[in-house]
Amino acid sequence: MRVEKMPAEFVKALPILQKIRNSGYEAYFVGGSVRDVLLSRHIHDVDIATSAYPAETKQIFEHTIDIGIEHGTVLVLEEGGEYEVTTFRTEDVYVDYRRPSHVNFVRKLSEDLLRRDFTINAFALADDGEVIDLHGGLADLEARILRAVGNPTERFNEDALRIMRGLRFAAILNFDLESTTFASMKDHAHLLSKISIERIFIELDKLLTADFWQKGFRELLAIEAYPYLPGFSDKTALTHLLALPSDFKFTTAVQAWGYLAHQLGYSDGKFLLKKWKVSREFSTAVSKFLTAYDKRLKGDFSSEDLYNLGKSSLTLVEEMFAAQNLETNFEQISALDAQLQIRNKKEIAVSAGQIMTEFGIQPGPQIGQLFHQIELEIVKGHLQNTPQHIFNYVKKTLREL
Repeated sequence: MRVEKMPAEFVKALPILQKIRNSGYEAYFVGGSVRDVLLSRHIHDVDIATSAYPAETKQIFEHTIDIGIEHGTVLVLEEGGEYEVTTFRTEDVYVDYRRPSHVNFVRKLSEDLLRRDFTINAFALADDGEVIDLHGGLADLEARILRAVGNPTERFNEDALRIMRGLRFAAILNFDLESTTFASMKDHAHLLSKISIERIFIELDKLLTADFWQKGFRELLAIEAYPYLPGFSDKTALTHLLALPSDFKFTTAVQAWGYLAHQLGYSDGKFLLKKWKVSREFSTAVSKFLTAYDKRLKGDFSSEDLYNLGKSSLTLVEEMFAAQNLETNFEQISALDAQLQIRNKKEIAVSAGQIMTEFGIQPGPQIGQLFHQIELEIVKGHLQNTPQHIFNYVKKTLREL
């Protein structure tokens, strides 16, 4: 098969391939970018594989960076871009079910493609557009099947993260798992307990935010991988996610993880997400979603909810209500947002220091409590956010003490 019209990203990188070939070595586009070209999908990264060893690649190009030279990868800075050029390689015995103990540089493309995870990721594309398919990937693309390269037991024993990658590809591409590959993923799911939770999170996060996330999530349950994921032991609760409409897509990762945490019974996402070692910012955002969800179950949102939790959290919750055919009120959120005078306490028209000076208040708990009270009154719309109105409010409050 030949690609007649290469995408712009490949056209721009063609001089890299040609320069390597003119130096007497083989060079090809490889990996997921080739798969995406064949599926007419957007390309994210352009990866190049070559028979040139790292030292030889560095001799060909004037500007390079050793970003992973021990694994054969050199970053080439040319043609106004940055390109990872990796030497064909084979891999020795894997340690920790994730990393090879040693890599061997080789000159044959066929040896390099044999170490790839799935057949649809084991293509190479030459500079003339010829697609090199040594493992039946084109047929699997046509059949929309995910099949491990070679022996699936060997592939998943080498790198157990490939199990999560397979689920992610199913969710992104809407592909089915080939039966032998499915069985091997199920047999080796327990190896996920050996894998860094940060790496698993990346794969699951991409799965949940994919167009066909329900397919990937359904397969995750089917291969019984969930007991090896932190906090995911309740299969019944996890299955509730699949009750959402088949065409529903999560708007953001916060919404996906927030709704997942809600189904699992968590009222505070920080407890669950601490196990997943996510950023504090992401954990806080999910916790705000959960708080908003709980408040919405009890009634409409208030100005304080909007101020404390943010319009984004409230909107994401309302979208989940819509997905479940529950009554929604997006208009109310917009109305509350339009009426809100401040977004944070820094926007209050006077500072705590100015109030202390104006009324001779000494530092201490009193000014903190008073300023918080002012903040709430402004948020509720009971107090206009102007110096004069705030000073009048303080004067009245102090008189009543």
